[in-house]
Amino acid sequence: MAANYNEKLLLNYVPVYVMLPLGVVNVENVFADPETLETHLKRLKEEAGIDGVMVDVWWGIIESKGPKQYDWTAYKTLFQLIARLGLKIQAIMSFHQCGGNVGDVVTIPIPKWVREVGESDPDIYYTNRRGTRDIEYLSLGVDNLPLFAGRAPVQMYSDYMSSFKENMLELLEAGAIVDIEVGLGPAGELRYPAYPQSQGWVFPGIGEFQCYDKYLKSEFKEAAAKAGHPEWDLPDNAGEYNDKAEETGFFKTNGTYVSEEGKFFLTWYSNKLIFHGDQIIGEANKIFAGLKVNLAAKVSGIHWLYNHHSHAAELTAGYYNLYERDGYRPIARMLSKHYGTLNFTCLEMKDTDNTAEALSAPQELVQMVLSKAWKEGIEVAGENALETYGTKGYNQILLNARPNGVNHNGKPKLRMYGFTYLRLSDTVFQENNFELFKKFVRKMHADQDYCGDAEKYGHEIVPLKTPNSHLTVEDIADAAQPSGAFKWDTETDMKVDG
Repeated sequence: MAANYNEKLLLNYVPVYVMLPLGVVNVENVFADPETLETHLKRLKEEAGIDGVMVDVWWGIIESKGPKQYDWTAYKTLFQLIARLGLKIQAIMSFHQCGGNVGDVVTIPIPKWVREVGESDPDIYYTNRRGTRDIEYLSLGVDNLPLFAGRAPVQMYSDYMSSFKENMLELLEAGAIVDIEVGLGPAGELRYPAYPQSQGWVFPGIGEFQCYDKYLKSEFKEAAAKAGHPEWDLPDNAGEYNDKAEETGFFKTNGTYVSEEGKFFLTWYSNKLIFHGDQIIGEANKIFAGLKVNLAAKVSGIHWLYNHHSHAAELTAGYYNLYERDGYRPIARMLSKHYGTLNFTCLEMKDTDNTAEALSAPQELVQMVLSKAWKEGIEVAGENALETYGTKGYNQILLNARPNGVNHNGKPKLRMYGFTYLRLSDTVFQENNFELFKKFVRKMHADQDYCGDAEKYGHEIVPLKTPNSHLTVEDIADAAQPSGAFKWDTETDMKVDG
């Protein structure tokens, strides 16, 4: 049956992707159940009209046998299946461990030969003040140190992405792979592992700074000395994972975080993170330049304690975001240098979803982050943070996808570039759930039929360009100046129950 479009309404279309199960290629590097996946994907495509899928491409699986020993066979079979069904692929370069975070149902560690280095040098991992290591992702303190059979982490990530490109070139050139999301930290997000459940963190705890490995420690001391303050040290009064902000010397009213020393530390801590992202996305940009593909990076939706004056949970994760300082626009500025998309989470949440003590404000946070990315001239994509099957969550996602609703005369002023639904499971296909999901996709598509030609809804992918200028400390400081957010409607004009 031929698709039926209203050309003006089609410009309001937001493509919907579905995240595949974490272990679709298992830890043994086997694509174990292609038949079930094919059945599921056919239903999602034919009945719901989804546009594509997102899939983690695990470093711990592909390069598990040893340095530069890559095995892409299982992923190639998986990607060919997806492409054959006419679905687009968002591929995540997953340089982190799977396991230990919300929703992790399988465990896929980083490569064993990398972890073996950590046995004699545990400082390759992020470390809290008490010396507890987090083995999910290598500390950015070792980004450029050749500790791994002569290679530094940035080089390992770069080699991995080059190998991915060589092995998937046919699919890239055919336009089947549309996004490369570059993993930049735990859970693939550009952040420090400030709130690890594996170490006992419980929502809505403040989390902890993760810069006490010997490498970051000495970098901080060097930076402080250079700034004329050799006596300054890393915080020792910022509390533990589940403390309340007001109980700590660092985050309490008029605490260390507003002092000269506190501001210096927070600037250093967040800048390290942004430059870490800049360097690795810079490598991806060099590798994929000239191909018709988008680069993306994921930022975590840390919505708890957003309404506390210190924003403690954001600060420990590396987002230096306060009432008088913007923590997200500098990240968007960094991504703009590489023509990258900012992928944000918690789009389904409402401020009323959590208890009052969480001081949680996901709606305001989403509005803030999306606005800052749009102000920097980059595209924004997003996903739900927790499993979502109900009307309330879907309507909130629809509102965030088009904050000012549908424009019946053409392109809306504000529109997200795409949305990825977390995640494919049997629950999605339960009768009522699937009916509602189908409606949701239809509303994301602005009540238009599925459209396989992205150009028709203004998403033509152009060859990836290389940066025309490099990120500077001045860029970050400039982008951190506070600026307002765009206005959001109070509810979507495209409700699933409308």
